[in-house]
Amino acid sequence: MPNVGSQHPVQDGRPAGPYAWYVLALLSLTYVLNFIDRQILAMLIEPIKKEFGVSDTAMGFLSGFAFVFFYTIAGIPVARWADRGSRKVIITAALVIWSAMTAACGLARSFAQLAVARVLVGIGEAGGSPPAHSLIADYFPPRQRATALAIYAWGVYIGAALAFLAGGYLIQRYDWRMAFLIVGLPGVALALLFGLTVREPPRGWSEGRDAAPMQPLGETLRHLLALRAFVLIVLGSSIQSLSGYGVLTWGPTFLARVHGMAWGDIGLALGCIIGVAGCLGTFVGGRLADRLGGRDVRWYMRLPAIQSLLCVPFVAGFVLLPTPEASLLSFIPFYAMGAMYLGPMFAVIQGLAPLRMRTLASAMLLFVVNMVGLGLGPLAIGLLNDHVFFAHGAEAIRYSMLVMGVAGGGASLLFWLSSRTLATELRQTG
Repeated sequence: MPNVGSQHPVQDGRPAGPYAWYVLALLSLTYVLNFIDRQILAMLIEPIKKEFGVSDTAMGFLSGFAFVFFYTIAGIPVARWADRGSRKVIITAALVIWSAMTAACGLARSFAQLAVARVLVGIGEAGGSPPAHSLIADYFPPRQRATALAIYAWGVYIGAALAFLAGGYLIQRYDWRMAFLIVGLPGVALALLFGLTVREPPRGWSEGRDAAPMQPLGETLRHLLALRAFVLIVLGSSIQSLSGYGVLTWGPTFLARVHGMAWGDIGLALGCIIGVAGCLGTFVGGRLADRLGGRDVRWYMRLPAIQSLLCVPFVAGFVLLPTPEASLLSFIPFYAMGAMYLGPMFAVIQGLAPLRMRTLASAMLLFVVNMVGLGLGPLAIGLLNDHVFFAHGAEAIRYSMLVMGVAGGGASLLFWLSSRTLATELRQTG
């Protein structure tokens, strides 16, 4: 990442050409399917709960830890494989696995079978983002990297938007089983296109340098954990995702229970907001980070610190305002600002990691972020519904989501602190 005043010794390298943008488009589309398959469950919580007769806590477990535990555990060995082998092959195989297992969720005849299928979806998705981050870092030089990674992160919001839109439509027209089948199968076709047309670039290609020999796992972990900025960014991102995943997973159920909205209307409203506000926030965050960070790298994490704090009043408005219209209006800035940190955060992680540690660095980040955010966020709201705010009946979810949403503001301090040592540690890595 270029900067003035705190010079990073790694040169900007060659600019990204048309083929690099083609690869980015395919990777982004892969990430879209990743998040459709991951997030579709948020629209299906109520019908699945009714069919299998389980609690909010059980559905929080299914939405969170049933997926994320094995997703994160598998992420580390997959990342080590990707740092020494073909990232293209890993992404292709992973896409086939998680797509097929998503479709298999629609065939489950018990809650236990559905949980097993979700575990296998998580194992497949472990081979998605970390190798993709490493590929993007090799196709795009530092001065374009936050923008490229922000565009890749559009997959989160386009995928989640399509999950809500498709989920709302399919529930009304068919049932939750058909929803899983329809969203799962297209990934197999995309895997064929990706495997046949994407080339594996040399490590360090975008920066015009060669990768050092791969280090043992223990040494790699010690190196990354010794970077103060890396540790603080991982912790801050985890707290940010605690709020984001919790609110996103239970948002449809909240609108149905508290505001009495129909599922089709929920899917349409949330789908449009998530798709537009999420992509806009991510892109603006990446572009601002590349522009301001080009003068002072500290802005790569100062921007996420500011946006994290600004999210708090809007998430409070989403869950506390009395009408669905006002609630959804407050959700728009919450979601847009909540998306702004992804591009700079991923870019900084790739900049801090040596070439043959980049996939593992992303896997470590996602390990903690998903265990805390995707694992604990939905589960915590389910537990709060069932055991803390249960006396409030249908309104319990309102207070549970408020607690988790406001907690996300704690990321602001950690992001700001990470900016203090960022320039020094980027120079050491280069």
